Amino acid sequence: MLRSGLLTKKVGMTQVYDEAGNHIPVTVLSLEGCQVVAHKTAARDGYTALQLGSGEAKVNRVSKAERERFSKAAVTPKKKLIEFRVEEDKLIEVGAEMLADHFVPGQKVDASGITVGKGFAGAMKRHNFGGLRATHGVSISHRSHGSTGQCQDPGKVFKGKKMAGHMGAVRRTVQNLEIARVDADQGLVLIKGATPGSKGAWIEIRDAVKGPKVSDLPLPGSFNISKAPVEDEIAPSDTTESINSSEDI
Repeated sequence: MLRSGLLTKKVGMTQVYDEAGNHIPVTVLSLEGCQVVAHKTAARDGYTALQLGSGEAKVNRVSKAERERFSKAAVTPKKKLIEFRVEEDKLIEVGAEMLADHFVPGQKVDASGITVGKGFAGAMKRHNFGGLRATHGVSISHRSHGSTGQCQDPGKVFKGKKMAGHMGAVRRTVQNLEIARVDADQGLVLIKGATPGSKGAWIEIRDAVKGPKVSDLPLPGSFNISKAPVEDEIAPSDTTESINSSEDI
């Protein structure tokens, strides 16, 4: 089963309490008006996927071509767009707004995002090196990374050698995080533990590819369908039809 994920914004971290009174550290993720913007089909694009958008962008900062594309989809301009590969029968109607109960508490998910940038870092911080000895002849170089190459043969430093350099600001995925709670009314997903990225970062969450699967997930997902007029300028929707599918896997 390959269904859509969610595009969320990291609000920060806090803690909640379980029934036994134990505190659980959680990352709070907000949906920020996550909507389906477009479909990718096998016949036209060679693969099947949903394009989701999140966050409200200023209209004057969106190109005319993009404004027209958002207008045809009957959604407001979005700050961030991302694609999720799905099965052909798991496509969701364009314009639908995704809900937080797309995931269920206790479910395992994978979270992807851009890690916190830490600038130029030494080998000890960047690669967890132990450093040189604190005495017995080592002078000034206690935190250096030591030798990086060999002798005349091969006479070079191999690519990929662990050395000091730029740390962070790369895409990373943390697997098998647990959904602690969901709040569909406020559009919040609480994940147990930490996710990549700083506050305000965009985080993609999808069903975990490893481990046991949950049998009561909503299919093809949990969403609202907003019916809005298609015009040059995005108009607010007049009517909203709520859909929350809950077929068993």
